[in-house]
Amino acid sequence: MTVFLFVDESGNDHQESPYEVLAGIAIKDRNLWNLIQEVKVIEKRLFGDFYATNKIELKAKKLLKAKTFRLASQMPPINADDLPTLAQQCLANGEKVTRLQLTALSQAKILYATQAIQACLDAGGRVFASIIDYDAVAAQPELGEVSGLPFLRKDYSYLFERFFYSLEDTGTNEMGMIVFDELDKVKSHLLLGQMTEYFINTRKGQERSSLIIPEPFFVHSDLTMGVQIVDLAAYILSWGFRIKGMSKPARTELQPLVSALCNMRVLSKRVVPSIRREPVDIWSIALIDH
Repeated sequence: MTVFLFVDESGNDHQESPYEVLAGIAIKDRNLWNLIQEVKVIEKRLFGDFYATNKIELKAKKLLKAKTFRLASQMPPINADDLPTLAQQCLANGEKVTRLQLTALSQAKILYATQAIQACLDAGGRVFASIIDYDAVAAQPELGEVSGLPFLRKDYSYLFERFFYSLEDTGTNEMGMIVFDELDKVKSHLLLGQMTEYFINTRKGQERSSLIIPEPFFVHSDLTMGVQIVDLAAYILSWGFRIKGMSKPARTELQPLVSALCNMRVLSKRVVPSIRREPVDIWSIALIDH
């Protein structure tokens, strides 16, 4: 059996996003196709064929930006039976939209994200993330800045560690397969080389290669539903998830989505000699503060 870990980033431009997030959504192979079909049904029900026909990717930064919530709240919640029709009229009418149609489209965008995350939870999805406060610690280097160097960025190694622990805790023969949103060719080759070095030539990497296949897949996010879902997760975690050490304001309107992602976290327990002899809690979402 294979567990796919779809990986994407948010906030790595260090501009508006409060935190840099490298996120992963893990889905078992037997559940993946049902999840893909379910999310496509949600998209078609709310938006018709507009986004698919026009090859427009449903990106979190467009769906869940603050303006979407502002427009969605300018009128009371629209009846569920009327919402899809009004939202699709808004997409079709372009600049001639009515206030009601614009409100409907905004409410539909939020509903899509909510139902997609819930579908992932229902499919047994698990969330992993490395979070960095780039104002408080040294930012992770761009892949192009570590050309020729063999090490993985710390956020990647933390992500793979948590994923490995979750696979190990199942006590089965499940193998992890990592799926990345495709970078440009140079960065993809660099990341592939650094992963190979990590999994083949480091002690921890060799241990983790017993459950994680060292060679990842690179896919186009607009063609791969798993990457589109983890794009939502990464954005929500950056703007809404907060734990100790994360002092930047959170967007309160994202809290229902944050709660759904928290229900997808994984808790492992391991002895970490540098901390104490007893097992410590290791959550699948980690703040990298050093």
